[in-house]
Amino acid sequence: MSIETAVAIARAVKDEGGRALFVGGWVRDRLLGIPSKDVDVEVFGVPAGRLREILQRFGSLNVVGESFTVFKVADVDVALPRRDSKVGAGHRGFEVTGDPSMSIEEAARRRDFTVNAVAWDPLGEEYLDPFDGRADLLERKLLRAVDPRTFADDSLRVLRGVQFAGRFGLEMDPGTMELCRRLPLDDLPAERVWGEVEKLLLRAPRPSRGFELALELGVIDRLFPEMRAMVGCPQEPEWHPEGDVWVHTLMVIDQARTRIDDLDKPKQVTVMLGAVCHDLGKPPTTAVIDGRIRSMEHEQEGVPPTLALLDRLNVHSIGGFDVRGQVVGIVANHLAPNAFFKSKTPVGDGAFRRLSQKVDLELLARVAESDCLGRTGKFDCSGIRWFIERARALGVEHAPPEPIVRGRHLLELGVPPGPGMGRLLKEIYERQLDGRVTTLDDGLAAARELLHS
Repeated sequence: MSIETAVAIARAVKDEGGRALFVGGWVRDRLLGIPSKDVDVEVFGVPAGRLREILQRFGSLNVVGESFTVFKVADVDVALPRRDSKVGAGHRGFEVTGDPSMSIEEAARRRDFTVNAVAWDPLGEEYLDPFDGRADLLERKLLRAVDPRTFADDSLRVLRGVQFAGRFGLEMDPGTMELCRRLPLDDLPAERVWGEVEKLLLRAPRPSRGFELALELGVIDRLFPEMRAMVGCPQEPEWHPEGDVWVHTLMVIDQARTRIDDLDKPKQVTVMLGAVCHDLGKPPTTAVIDGRIRSMEHEQEGVPPTLALLDRLNVHSIGGFDVRGQVVGIVANHLAPNAFFKSKTPVGDGAFRRLSQKVDLELLARVAESDCLGRTGKFDCSGIRWFIERARALGVEHAPPEPIVRGRHLLELGVPPGPGMGRLLKEIYERQLDGRVTTLDDGLAAARELLHS
């Protein structure tokens, strides 16, 4: 619906003697054959006041900003060409004004990369491409700064370049790479950094390409030291012929990306961050023991650097889902699925139920399978399938079982509220986890036994 509205706006603008062009990501996606619903419109030759009157015909109008005026109407963003002036430090240090008299080339010059500086005229059905962005996108597969003189005005462009490289399979041209290396990134707030990382993780078919570029540009060194520590950290070749922990982690990230499309966004984020963080504990624990490279207790040692990374990204809950807690649970237990399968003694149901208290077992299994397959060579990963099928059979793939015995039941037995009741409920629940309490009658019998023991 928004595209039809945008075309209608373009016709109304033309009737006023102006010109409305589609700009930004919608045009890039159109060139790549990617469906895109959201469209940004840039209007030339119509003053802000008159543009506002035109747009009011299309529905409720929301005006964002006074100096350069962005209008939101019927899911379409409409703006005048922007003239930016750098007046302070950081990516927010701009004075921005709308200027309907700007030329199309001037307006395109303020964009970050040439692939984003192509406009589309929906009425004339033609591309306007003053900086040859189409050839960069479709032929050269190249990320190139539109204007090297002003590219450095916005440090967020470095991270945008990283996620574009991952999403669209683009290389960055040497001159633009040098610009990115020189740009300070310490002015970027956590939410802006996370916004670009999230797009890389969720939208790129192979996020590893973005992370590889981020390492080349020094982004990993500057923003994610916990990840930088994985570079060069050795692994036992028998189990990891692909190379160091960094190489392995990038392979795991790409594997995880193939396992999230059926999940809602909070769980997608959880799986991807679990893949990113799963081996952060290896650098501080890796040592040669009896001639073999070992990373003893790296699961638990991975928790502090995981928390540090999540703090830096300011990732907590998303949509009410505890992403942070689940990622930590994945990191601390990512070897459990295979360990359960390979255990020399049978793993009881209680172990599954107790593990489900710490982490969503289905999400854990997805990361564990990605971990198993995220290396070169052939390895048997069938144990992961056994693990999740067992968890589903017990009904604990997403959460632990609900307690059968509640406080109200103990009150009926004459147990007073307080710490004693809490300890009693905990002991009964432990028996439930072990499978010794399966009904309310079992639970009440256990309560009576414990009260008289």
